[in-house]
Amino acid sequence: MSNWILYVILAGGVVFAVSSWWGVRRLRARHTRSAVREDAHKPEAGLQRVAVILNPVKAKAEDARRIIREACHLAGWDEPRFFDTTAEDPGHSQAKAALAYRPDVVLVGGGDGTVRVVAETLAHTDVAMGLIPLGTGNLLARNVNLDVNDLRGNIHTALFGHQRYIDTARMAIHNERTGASSEHAFLVIAGMGLDAEVVGDTNDGLKKAVGWLAYTEAGVRHLPGRRKRVTIAMDDAPEQSRKIRSVLFANCGLIPGGIDFIPGAMIDDGVLDVVVMSPRSAIGWIAVYTKILFKHNRNLPVMNYYRSGKVVISSSEPMATQLDGDPSGEATKVTVKVEPRSLLVRVQ
Repeated sequence: MSNWILYVILAGGVVFAVSSWWGVRRLRARHTRSAVREDAHKPEAGLQRVAVILNPVKAKAEDARRIIREACHLAGWDEPRFFDTTAEDPGHSQAKAALAYRPDVVLVGGGDGTVRVVAETLAHTDVAMGLIPLGTGNLLARNVNLDVNDLRGNIHTALFGHQRYIDTARMAIHNERTGASSEHAFLVIAGMGLDAEVVGDTNDGLKKAVGWLAYTEAGVRHLPGRRKRVTIAMDDAPEQSRKIRSVLFANCGLIPGGIDFIPGAMIDDGVLDVVVMSPRSAIGWIAVYTKILFKHNRNLPVMNYYRSGKVVISSSEPMATQLDGDPSGEATKVTVKVEPRSLLVRVQ
């Protein structure tokens, strides 16, 4: 690895460390705003049927399996039913099998991809989802104020905690060049453009070594580039033409490092927070990062915020897309919609 990459990663680490300190100081106060519709409530008392969808390759997967069994046994409940994901199936069939078991709660032990796939099946079912964050980003867990480093505490919350409804969202992806179409749920942030390029080009080995800081190296490599012309329509209003580098669709806004990337994004307000970024030079990107890092209220011409329940973006050339940090292919058109209060989640 060349020296300049190492320097970039080191600088990124310092920046994110500072931002962590800055953001976490007021994190709990900031995220009380995420419950705008109703307070969390306790599930009905009594025996619970527990299903667990677990990614067995995660470092703490076996510890999680053992602690879940012990907790259910001590509570006097039936043995939990486990469904392990595979490389070929990250959770689709496992979530359907878990629902067929008729559980009161489905615990999800894995990274953001596993959580997203399972949530896609659990949405609109009124079956609670308990989060056992075992991944790198653990985005949803952070946004419901879980300590992602407390395995035993998270299992206790997933089994015995309160619960509340949150919004989910869906992105329909179409590529007119190839004819490919798909539709997927997401929980935190989806994107089109530069952010998706970075997600798709992050070095896996570096990611294992330094975690989410690996995105810094890929981000620097992808900063040079041209803006692309797209049309954007929100809530069925007339479309507008823009030149952009990236568009983000946020259901909630907290990302690793304690950074509240989109402070106004609330997880149960029934709308998406849309961020359109269009820097054309390094100076523009520095302004964007400074605004995010220090939470400046000043508006930037190259970074615009909108709120909408539905967004349609069309491009004459394919652009990369991502869902909660997972690449989701190239698209010439995406349609993104919020699904208010569609997922029941266990929280503290």
